[in-house]
Amino acid sequence: MILGVDIGGTFTDLVLVDEAAGRLWIGKELTTPRDPAAAVLTGLARLAEASGRSPSTLARVIHATTLITNAIIERKGAVTGLVTTRGFRDVLEIGRESKYDIYDMFLPLPVPLVPRERRHEATERLDIDGSVLTALARKDVVAAGRALVAQGVEAVAVCFLHSYVNAEHERAAADELRRRWPALAVSCSSDVAPEIREYERTSTTAANAYVMPLAGRYLARLAGGLADAGAAGSLYLMQSSGGITSVDAVRAAPIQLLESGPAAGALIGAFFGRLTGEAHLLALDMGGTTAKLCLVDDGRPAITYSFEAARERRFAKGSGLPIRIASVELLEVGAGGGSIARVDELGLVKVGPDSAGAEPGPACYARGGVEPTVTDAALVLGYLDAGFFLGGAMALDAGAARRAIDRVAHRIGADTVRAAWGIHDIVCEQMASAARIHVAEKGKDPRRYSLLATGGAAPGHACRVAAKLGLRRVICPPSAGVASTFGLLVAPPKVDLVSSYVARLDELDLPRVEKLYEAMAADALAQLAAVGVAADQVVFERRGDMRYVGQGFEIVVPLPSGPFGAAERDTLRSAFEAAYLDAYARLIPGAPVEALTWRLTAFGPAPSAAFLTAAKSGTATGDARKGERAAWFPEFEEFRPVPVYDRYRLTSGVTITGPAIVEERESTVVVVPGATARLDPYGSLIIDLAGGPDMAPRPPTLGAPRETRGAPRESG
Repeated sequence: MILGVDIGGTFTDLVLVDEAAGRLWIGKELTTPRDPAAAVLTGLARLAEASGRSPSTLARVIHATTLITNAIIERKGAVTGLVTTRGFRDVLEIGRESKYDIYDMFLPLPVPLVPRERRHEATERLDIDGSVLTALARKDVVAAGRALVAQGVEAVAVCFLHSYVNAEHERAAADELRRRWPALAVSCSSDVAPEIREYERTSTTAANAYVMPLAGRYLARLAGGLADAGAAGSLYLMQSSGGITSVDAVRAAPIQLLESGPAAGALIGAFFGRLTGEAHLLALDMGGTTAKLCLVDDGRPAITYSFEAARERRFAKGSGLPIRIASVELLEVGAGGGSIARVDELGLVKVGPDSAGAEPGPACYARGGVEPTVTDAALVLGYLDAGFFLGGAMALDAGAARRAIDRVAHRIGADTVRAAWGIHDIVCEQMASAARIHVAEKGKDPRRYSLLATGGAAPGHACRVAAKLGLRRVICPPSAGVASTFGLLVAPPKVDLVSSYVARLDELDLPRVEKLYEAMAADALAQLAAVGVAADQVVFERRGDMRYVGQGFEIVVPLPSGPFGAAERDTLRSAFEAAYLDAYARLIPGAPVEALTWRLTAFGPAPSAAFLTAAKSGTATGDARKGERAAWFPEFEEFRPVPVYDRYRLTSGVTITGPAIVEERESTVVVVPGATARLDPYGSLIIDLAGGPDMAPRPPTLGAPRETRGAPRESG
């Protein structure tokens, strides 16, 4: 028995799997922000009752969470201090001395997680090659520790100059702090981000220290709650890079969980893409709060090693705290089912990025929310069934949804339905615009891609987003509303390690590079052994950060497996040129190349996930067509009866012609007019759009109200 748990901003999703029987049960609970573990334990109890399985039969629990992200965004982490090299106290505020908007005279800059009064200096100095120029003054470390404890600090980040080459001083300082003040959570940059660039390394280490106490308490609460429920299996966590790891590894580096939930969504997108034969995907995961976009090429999601957290302006690059960890490369858009619509000072409808979340939630949840949201608009348009939300477990209030949408309609002089369509269309355009720019920045041709929709809200918007992008195919996997949780169940054990050694390729000490890789491999094997992976099952991948000498930034280059000897010098340059050409479509002939950082990724075997690859259609009996529902589409400019299908009764090979609505417990698929849909053998709904880019309807004018025929009346 396996339990997958994904805590999102609005819902906590759970999947319980009986591998031997090939059966699974799905649960969905409203997230409990004050105590995230509470929703997990409630969901487990309900799944145990529904399945007739005892929690004591669980072999493992795999978990993804937004806890770390939310703690940094909401500034709810620990009181944190910093001990750094004398003269480098202000690195966190100096940053890169650049402005993300050069025309804004009052630009809000990211506020460091450690304020200046809690940043202390120690006398010590290493040279660029790691040799000791000035020995560490332990008395300075002790003085800093006393001052920080007096300031009420719970966690300390230790970041010394050039410690990525030689960690001796950092470890000595950390040992001193832990020995004298055992309750302090201490994080060293040489353990968290041992790579060049002082600002990014210090920022990452400070963020890791900031969330360490919170993560420790949460994991203890969750593990204790699972034990009290009788669950004896091992607890594993999903990392931002798309692999699972042990609780002990996460306690030491919880910053690795920053994008754990969205990473799982990208993994399951790639998984179902491979099943359907689609190697190139634009994976869209749209939940209650945000939408995440990820490019999947050759069946694997893109990975990045640098991104930002807690941006001052959510979609402005450079406005956040830089984090240097391996992560699935995701583009975040403030577009979710709970995204709030409003009219700005110019009379224009805006949607998001703020969200109603789980508390109070959209107006139709009847939990105290009154603001109009994307979910309210979908209900007004007839895309959702008020009596079948979450399979009927949660009734929606259609009257409350219409009253909320009227707040926008009255401001723009439109009727309720046209205002609802405007909200729906705007949020689709926001996702399409973000995807369009993201694909272009990567130098990719969007026509190569199909759109794969996961998350509770994505299947209801996917056709419109694809049409705006000029894509011709949409793939909706089964149980899309809990797809990220399925991603946890197909994720391999994984370790990402990094070491810095800066040198030109023509001067590179290749035996030194090989020793770096050998040390990282030994560390990776030890970490994977903690999650039950034998050494002979581990696969290694090498990468390096390289650039032309004189350039300010580098690219990540896939490298041969090694070992590296003298003959590999030319191979390394060829690998760099291939990656550089792919990124920039040109080379600089004759220019020397230098390497800065060496990366190693170690994989254990991925689970077979036989319960997902087994046939998912043709086993149900009865007519798949449930009936009809009045729904509004701009192609008709009116409500029309639309066939509604039970996804669980669809059989492979049956074709559905749009407009149509396909319902399952966790999500609703909207098949737009002119499109055709069919179920593949693995349960994915394949939707082919008619006309490609020309299909997108012209948005209706939202100025003058007009009568909408056939609109459902508001009850009560």
